[in-house]
Amino acid sequence: MTPTCPALMPFNAYMRKCLYVSAYSRIRRYNNPHRHGFTLTELIVVLVILSLFMLLTVMNLFGLLTKKRFELQAQEFVSTMQMAAAAAAESDRRYEVIIDLTEQTYTLRQVTSPDLTQVLEEEIIVTNDFGNNCQVIYVLFDDLMETDEDHQIAKFRAGHAGWQYGGKIVLLDEQEQPYTIVVNRMNRVVTLKEGDVELLMPKARDEVLF
Repeated sequence: MTPTCPALMPFNAYMRKCLYVSAYSRIRRYNNPHRHGFTLTELIVVLVILSLFMLLTVMNLFGLLTKKRFELQAQEFVSTMQMAAAAAAESDRRYEVIIDLTEQTYTLRQVTSPDLTQVLEEEIIVTNDFGNNCQVIYVLFDDLMETDEDHQIAKFRAGHAGWQYGGKIVLLDEQEQPYTIVVNRMNRVVTLKEGDVELLMPKARDEVLF
């Protein structure tokens, strides 16, 4: 007869009960039709929200890229104006930037002929267009001469002493927001500013206090 230990009997019964309860709980969890999880409606709502976030991100990115293209095109024109002023200041030659509002183009040339109305091919240094994201709407000189329907050509001429006339060139970006390129005849500075800024007119000699 094999001896048995009475102390082990309750422990074995307890282990069998634990195994039974564990197996029953596992079976009940897998067979429960009301267990927690995502429904089709919840998944659709989540996908719609994610799509809206992606759409907003793409729109913001497109707006930033469009603004960047405008700034690059406008700054390229500003650099051309600065090039004309710097080249004229370092020499006795004259330079002219011609803005064609009808064609939306601009040309930098070195003036070599007394006839200023004639542009020779060998005089042209730079010719470029403003681009699809940058449109010139009007030019106003500091003597109050302004481009109109009959005068769609504006010319800024620079010599050793500086710009012959100052003024402003008003641009529109793709969102039709105005920007102004200010040409200062006193210090040759050409700057790009946001908005249609007011042009500072040069003072007459009797208006200067010193």
